[in-house]
Amino acid sequence: MRSSIALALSTLAATALGTSYENRTLDEIHQAALKEGDVVTLWHGGDEKTQQDRLKKAFEERFPGITLNVTVDLSKYHDGRLDDQLANKNVYVDSIILQTLHDYPRWKDEGALLNYKPRNFANVASEFKDPEGAYYGYAILGWSTSWNTVKYNGSLADFSDALLPELKDKLIFTYPNDDDAVLYAFDLVVKKLSVKWFDALIAQNPTWVRGSATPGDQLALSNTSYVASFASGGSSGPNKNTSRPTDAPFVTWPQTAAILKDAPHPEGAKLLHNYILSDEWQFARTGWTVRTDAPADFPNIFEEKNTNVTNFLPWMLDRPNVERIRFWYETRLGTAQGISPLDDDL
Repeated sequence: MRSSIALALSTLAATALGTSYENRTLDEIHQAALKEGDVVTLWHGGDEKTQQDRLKKAFEERFPGITLNVTVDLSKYHDGRLDDQLANKNVYVDSIILQTLHDYPRWKDEGALLNYKPRNFANVASEFKDPEGAYYGYAILGWSTSWNTVKYNGSLADFSDALLPELKDKLIFTYPNDDDAVLYAFDLVVKKLSVKWFDALIAQNPTWVRGSATPGDQLALSNTSYVASFASGGSSGPNKNTSRPTDAPFVTWPQTAAILKDAPHPEGAKLLHNYILSDEWQFARTGWTVRTDAPADFPNIFEEKNTNVTNFLPWMLDRPNVERIRFWYETRLGTAQGISPLDDDL
């Protein structure tokens, strides 16, 4: 009885705050989405055009008649374009999933986001969600060390391994001053291993590129001299190994989703968000998840050593500090050079 009363009171409070709780099935939401049109538009952070092809394919197969119009671009560029839409009162994007966590509280305060709780919202860890449902993490992302096992038959587990003499001229990294998550990764390492480590890394003559996935993609190629990278993503492959560093913290964070309050296809957006938090999507592959009710064989991100999945948001919110750190690296590396990672065909 007490739980029923508590649930009723919680529902009344949420209604007063303008929060919508979802109690329909995916199939029921699908039918509602079909009535408003045949498309839902998603802007997803990333640095390769094809990075969300798996999501697009799975969504469209699961929900016939609905096209997932997904555009992948660097989150910092999506942010500016979304702000333009909001300023011009011309919102044509339904859903956003971005790395730029610091902008979600601002957009909420501006009234730009829909207070909406998908069916599995209660199972999302409280650390990853706005209590009123304006935004919530949907996937845990993280970066490790990577190396090509054909070109190097040893282990490169730690950040300090980047200073091995045999890796001189064979390392590839993303410009930290071009991507906040990479910047945060380097900030954590330098705070632990000191500026001397970074100076020694520069002496290794690494190659610096744009795009967090570019180093990993390059490592998987057989026609490059690159052997290893640290604090980056990219494609996996039979000749590529990865390891989580132990000598300094590595980066993890909840990639965060929200529905625009003025979304032209709100039912389609709700369908997408319920799907990406569903058992079907969250538990399709074993790995970190934002949900607290994962099967026993799923690793718990809060139990991982040497990473703190909740620290990226407060770090991102301190924009003066972020800019100071960015320019510290820029004075040493110069401005980020090279074509957009969206156009590098990797």
